[in-house]
Amino acid sequence: MTLRFYDTATATVRDFQPVHPGEARLYYCGATVQGMPHIGHVRSALVFDLLARWLAFRGLRVTTVRNVTDIDDKILANAAASFAPDYAGDHPREPWWALAYRFEQVFTAAYDAIGIARPTYEPRATGHVPEMHALIQRLVDAGHAYPAPDGSGDVYFDVRSWERYGELTHQSVEDMQAAPDADPRGKRDPRDFALWKGHKEGEPATARWDSPWGPGRPGWHLECSAMAAKYLGEHFDIHGGGLDLRFPHHENELAQSAAAGQRFASLWLHNGMVTYAGEKMSKSVGNTVSPAEMLAEARPLAVRYYLGQAHYRSVLDYRPGSLAEATAAVERVEAFLRAARTSGLDLARSPEDVPPGFADAMDDDLNVPQALAVLHESVRAGNSALAAGEDAAGPARAVAAMAEVLGLSGLMDLDGGGSGAAEHAALDVLVRSLLAQREQARAAKDWGRADAIRDELAAAGVVVRDGAEGSSWALA
Repeated sequence: MTLRFYDTATATVRDFQPVHPGEARLYYCGATVQGMPHIGHVRSALVFDLLARWLAFRGLRVTTVRNVTDIDDKILANAAASFAPDYAGDHPREPWWALAYRFEQVFTAAYDAIGIARPTYEPRATGHVPEMHALIQRLVDAGHAYPAPDGSGDVYFDVRSWERYGELTHQSVEDMQAAPDADPRGKRDPRDFALWKGHKEGEPATARWDSPWGPGRPGWHLECSAMAAKYLGEHFDIHGGGLDLRFPHHENELAQSAAAGQRFASLWLHNGMVTYAGEKMSKSVGNTVSPAEMLAEARPLAVRYYLGQAHYRSVLDYRPGSLAEATAAVERVEAFLRAARTSGLDLARSPEDVPPGFADAMDDDLNVPQALAVLHESVRAGNSALAAGEDAAGPARAVAAMAEVLGLSGLMDLDGGGSGAAEHAALDVLVRSLLAQREQARAAKDWGRADAIRDELAAAGVVVRDGAEGSSWALA
């Protein structure tokens, strides 16, 4: 058995050799909780959920870290936008930290609904400021970072001081655009990026921390480097995330960590984007799709199958009818297992029941499409055996084992009586999405829209209860 993965840094498929024998340590970028999730967020989390499951299947002790960016320019901007014109006082209706926490819960509900396992650790950026200060100081001491000379309190990474800058994305500094994360007035080079952002007039007093360089808050790239090293060590196995994060986020993570003397990640894995009918998803175009919308159209089982069916490095194209096709495909698997159980077959499985073809595909850069081909061939063989009155125990155990590895089993209904908890989880995602929209309408004093959402939920048998800690729901 040899696990092999495509490493973005070297642009080659490489053998997986754990830094610590018998272990696999994985860090992947989670959400910046500024607003509602879209299916690109969920696809990325699902890719690394599948990776963690397969590493565990191969006998490794897996530690996963998925961060939450809960302080960021966009979070502050979205919170500031919740000011009501006639609101008395100098504080927004919803503080930035409350907005971040609210959307964090929506992300979590979406992950839970399709069976994405909780990571071993899910650290928030705001809880790790001391570790960020320590990393900045290492970089300043090593000559790779400098405080801005303009008194702004900003601290920048000096990209010209690190000759390996650009190694992840195979670029030269001269070909890069200026870093847009801070005013360039205090930068030695426009491409220098912010490690620490000095507090600015008009920003909430709660959005700043004391530091040796003045009050402020961390830069986005710094957060992941500090948290990855804390939970996984300064040399770990895999760093993952969406392809859109390769530059500048992951490039800057690698540069600042390596410049501080860390070996950081051995492998870099990036999942492909999600498009809509061949076009890039964009809020301005209006072709984005949310997890709630997908779960309104199909069962969590089908949504998980759809989001995980393509190779993780490929583009996943969403089209009308995509979920119907996924539903038909995965329910054939479910129907076979239900028929096998009804026939009295024992679906208890062991790792040995996973077919070699499936295992070979998953070992080869997590080739889920090829693995699914083995799954469906086993379903066909099992159905043929059942129809002929022959022994279908082998195919049944194989299908059950593969469905377990892919995270599908927990979302299946093998009793034919409804999916129970899975259905409730899906409903919770939908209702929370509507409640978030209602809260935004109330913040904007759009009482008509807020009342319409409440009436819509009531008509569906959902009772909304407003309280000091926000809105909750229950079935009537």
